[in-house]
Formats: sequence, C-alpha cells, structure tokens
Amino acid sequence: MPCQNGRVTAEGKLVLAGAPIGQAADVSPRLREMLSGADVVAAEDTRRLRRLAAELGVEIAGRVVSYYDQNEAARAEELLETLKQGRTVVVITDAGMPGVSDPGYRLTRLAVDAGVTVTALPGPSAVTTALAVSGLASDRFCFEGFPPRKQGERARRLSALAGEERTMVFFEAPHRLASSLEAMAEAFGADRPAAVCRELTKTYEEVRRGGLGELAAWAAGGVKGEITVVVAGHVPGAAEPDLDELVAEVDRRVAAGAQRKLAVAEVARSAGIPKRELYDLVHRRSPTP
Repeated sequence: MPCQNGRVTAEGKLVLAGAPIGQAADVSPRLREMLSGADVVAAEDTRRLRRLAAELGVEIAGRVVSYYDQNEAARAEELLETLKQGRTVVVITDAGMPGVSDPGYRLTRLAVDAGVTVTALPGPSAVTTALAVSGLASDRFCFEGFPPRKQGERARRLSALAGEERTMVFFEAPHRLASSLEAMAEAFGADRPAAVCRELTKTYEEVRRGGLGELAAWAAGGVKGEITVVVAGHVPGAAEPDLDELVAEVDRRVAAGAQRKLAVAEVARSAGIPKRELYDLVHRRSPTP
C-alpha cells in the first residue's frame, strides 16, 4: 500500500451521511447518489437502511454491513482496512449525523489518523432542529448528549452545568424524561425556561415549552417518541435571591413542624433555585432538628 510519511495515500474516502430524523423526503440528492455508488455502506441498523433505500427508490449496489454500539470498535478496524484499499465507505445511522451520540467517532478518528479523506453529507439534525423551534436563544449553544442514567452521576453533571450561559441541548429516552426534567429543575431551578421537542418532523411532532418544573410535571404522565430537550442558559447578573432569607424561611417552616427536606424543596421551588444548592446551605447554617 503506497504511503507517504507513514500516511495512506490511496484514494479511499470515508463519508459520514446525515440520515432523515423523520421524513425520508428530507434526504439530499447527494445521499441518494452515495448510497447507490459506495463500495460499502455501514449502517447502525441494516433493516432501517434497506427500508429507507426502498422509500427513496435507491438500489444499494455495494456491500452493506452493520455498525452499531456493540460492534463499533471491532468493525471500525475492519472498515479502516477497506478505506486503505482505496474504497469509499459510507456510514449512516438511524437518524441524524454519525458520531453525534451515534456510532461514527471511532472510525472517523482512525481514518483521520491514517490520512484517509473524511467528508460528510449534511442532513437533518435533531439538535439544530430542536434548537430552532424551541424559541430559546440560538446564537450560542452547547450539545450535552444523553444525561447519565444513574441518579448521582446525573445530579453531578447537571450541577456542573448550572452556571452554563449557553442554551443547552440534551437527548433523552422517553421513559427517563420525567426524572431527568426533575433533576434539571433541581440543578437549574424550576422556572428555568426549556422546551421538550418530541417526534420532530414526524406526524405527531410536539414542542412543549415552559419552566423545567412545569415540564417535569407534564412528563410524569408518560411521554413517547424520540425526545430532544432544550434548556435556556444561566443569565448572569439576574436578580439573585437572598440566600440568608431563604435559609431563615426553611428554619421557620421546620420550627412550625414541617420536615426539613420538604421545606427545602418548597422554598427552593418558589425562589427558582436548585434544591440541592439550598439544601447544602441549610445543612451548613442551620442546627440539626
């Protein structure tokens, strides 16, 4: 295999193909051409790929292989060898852009390190689509992927983001949405503006906007579909609550017979601050009941 300075010089090409997030008609003519002409198409779900090709009227002439979370590491090495042979490999996931919370990063990294050409076929993105329809600031934003599943890890991750000034975009599974929104309300404040975007571009598309506490209560009733959550960033310089007065209010409620945990939750919710922050203050400043 010809090399220059240890790097591959064959004309292999890795193509990261953006897949429609709901409507097959959203694909570009370039994606149609690439699916029909690539040497190898590596798909997160080969059955979905073939359904998409059938909807588009595209015949995939090249080899189709599976490329998903469980086989990504081993398959990436195999696909790299194919690229080194001068072949064109297309990577496509179930929806959106490969490598963004979907398989693709490992192979991209290997290809870049080996000197193989890497390019992309831009396509629909749940991240930017949700951001656009959320009604929240879009001039600066960050993508945070899926929040950790374990409660403690999730709380720590969100707590670290409490001061983030950019609009934040998250993915979440429908059965974890309510608990994640509750955790966000605790970390960012129940009144922090947010939007839950469900089934984007599909028949039952829904965008629910409101404070995190309100959205958590709504999601507790059960939500289905693909979910993207957009949360407003922290606004520096906004009027901050008097923390000493909030601690005193908790103490007054506890003295009146309320449970400390419940008193903290109610006072934090009314003040629009993270419950964990107020609890830590109360724990440090107040005598143990």
